Amino acid sequence: MAVNLPNMPVRKYRRETSEVSGCLKYMIFGFNVLFWLLGLGILTVGVWAWSEKDTFNNLSKIANVALDPAFILICIGTVTFVIGFTGCVGALRENTCLLATYAIFLSVLLLFEMTAGILGFIFKDWIKSQATIGFQTFIIHYREDPDQQNLIDWIQEDWLQCCGIEGPKDWDRNNYFNCSSKAVGSSEACGVPFSCCKRKPNEIIKNKLCGYDVRKPGFSNVPNTINEQGCLQAIEEWTERNMISLASCVIFILFFQILGICFAQNLRADIFAQKAKWH
Repeated sequence: MAVNLPNMPVRKYRRETSEVSGCLKYMIFGFNVLFWLLGLGILTVGVWAWSEKDTFNNLSKIANVALDPAFILICIGTVTFVIGFTGCVGALRENTCLLATYAIFLSVLLLFEMTAGILGFIFKDWIKSQATIGFQTFIIHYREDPDQQNLIDWIQEDWLQCCGIEGPKDWDRNNYFNCSSKAVGSSEACGVPFSCCKRKPNEIIKNKLCGYDVRKPGFSNVPNTINEQGCLQAIEEWTERNMISLASCVIFILFFQILGICFAQNLRADIFAQKAKWH
């Protein structure tokens, strides 16, 4: 015998959806993993360079630490590592404190960059004089610090094809290249580093002695041997030629920093909304 049961209401169970956007979460995580690893690599290279120069055991070398390329690498690597770590772990663990720290770091960095840009435009003459002083220090300590030596060789030979600050005569500031050093047996007296020499067509092996005696009175082949333009004028001309590219890079960097701040704040808002559902 069939029994007709009254129609019972059917309950529909709907799973609560998460307020946290997985796309946003893993986008922040992915980008900051790259920055984390990049910062770790730069920091490792900087510390290794310092240890190779025995800076940790010779505190007298810290006198010009602001001009030390290894120290600059350590600073850049540390900042990149910390920002990448807070963003990466904060997004992965949905930690609002780390995400807030990440947004604050990016905001401070953004403010610093904008302030530096404005002050650089206003006090460009002062910056030019400071750059001149820094370059003079590089020339004086050219043979004492391998990092500074490699940096100045790269600037003169590969980047700007220049020599000295205002010209080859600036190498008189270095004890090895000063013309008076001939009396004490310096073979480089009245010369310049090889990085000042002009590149020759089809040159496979660089002649490291090409700068010897080029500033010696009576040397007549200077224009064909070395670059006579100073690096200060060369960098001004390079900046003017690449102004659009430089401005585009700056805008690109600032845009991604602002985007990172917005993404971090949106993810924090999603996490707080999800926690409000639990309570």
